[in-house]
Amino acid sequence: MQRLPYSNHSYQTPADASNFFCRLFPSFSFYTSFLANVYSSSRKAKNGKYDDEAWRLSSYKVLQALERTGLQVSISGVEHLQALQSPCVIVGNHVSMMDTVVLPAIIAQEIAMTFIIKESLMDYPVFKHVMRSRNPIALSRTNAREDLKKVFSEGKKRLEQGISVSVFPQTTRGTEFNPKQFNSIGVKLAQKAGVPVLPLALKTDAWTNGKLIKDLGRIHPEIKAHFAFDAPLMVQGKGKEEQQQVIDFISRKLKEWQ
Repeated sequence: MQRLPYSNHSYQTPADASNFFCRLFPSFSFYTSFLANVYSSSRKAKNGKYDDEAWRLSSYKVLQALERTGLQVSISGVEHLQALQSPCVIVGNHVSMMDTVVLPAIIAQEIAMTFIIKESLMDYPVFKHVMRSRNPIALSRTNAREDLKKVFSEGKKRLEQGISVSVFPQTTRGTEFNPKQFNSIGVKLAQKAGVPVLPLALKTDAWTNGKLIKDLGRIHPEIKAHFAFDAPLMVQGKGKEEQQQVIDFISRKLKEWQ
């Protein structure tokens, strides 16, 4: 069974993870593997055979395909995931497509999880079968009030089932982190459900946006990718302090990774 090998609760890409051809043609080699992976996963999902373990494994294969191009990945703070005594709301900044497809390899290895996503992803060609099988909370992004109600009702339901919810509260993904665009929906969900917030900082700009298809941009293996978790926070009162702590953690890590 392929699993992320941690040392002192952290992970660094092994020195022998890349190969010559993939380093020579990073984007071509990666997408050849990635699209085959998506197609295989979609077929399993369509046939009702894409469970949590299949999702984790396919995500792990995406990570390996990225590493074969020479891209270095760092994961830290895993002890905070491993020490959780309950489901949680994972709140992080959103940088690239890498976030969505690699995080299950990290998080689902430790706890059951799902995402809050855009409703449009549920109709993405081929990929839609995978997304629908993961029981996500899909938001329209056209009616903020209805979306908020759905997050609270569906999010609470998932958490009561023991499924942690991962949310990217930014209005849109990007390489620049703007705290003013980082809303408190994840903290509010955790407060209502009585579960902790787990801060998550991401730097995944090695996977850029594409010109024709936004999600399929060039891979830049010279840019290191980072995933970092902080200690869980129990929300007190209206959660303003916890929201600021999440923002401070993300800002601090991004500064470290410059």
